Amino acid sequence: MLKVTEIAFSCYPVTDMARARKFYEGVLGLKPTMTVGEPGGMQWTEYDIANGTLSIGAGAPDWHPRSDGCSVGLEVEDFDQAIAHLKSSGVKFKMEPFPTPVCHMAMICDPDGNTICIHKRKTGHH
Repeated sequence: MLKVTEIAFSCYPVTDMARARKFYEGVLGLKPTMTVGEPGGMQWTEYDIANGTLSIGAGAPDWHPRSDGCSVGLEVEDFDQAIAHLKSSGVKFKMEPFPTPVCHMAMICDPDGNTICIHKRKTGHH
């Protein structure tokens, strides 16, 4: 039997790495920790966040962005400030902000239509 010890990384397929990096770095404020590949070929960029890694990849055959695929949840320090920043940056919201018993969340789209959850846990929840 498999013994999974952690999620190594999550990755979104993108069609234009330069455009995607402008969004992930310029709008979301992520800092790349690894980049490989050249335009026109296979490309990969990693963003280490706490104990996990979010990656974006381009150029792999038959690997395409999807708005209905798996999504990553990004925990933010200040939910209201994050939402205001995303709206002022013109980011498309797939689902407007809403509360749950344990958190606040909203679903946004990257430039390729991949869904990203913006998330803030309520005090006392982990």
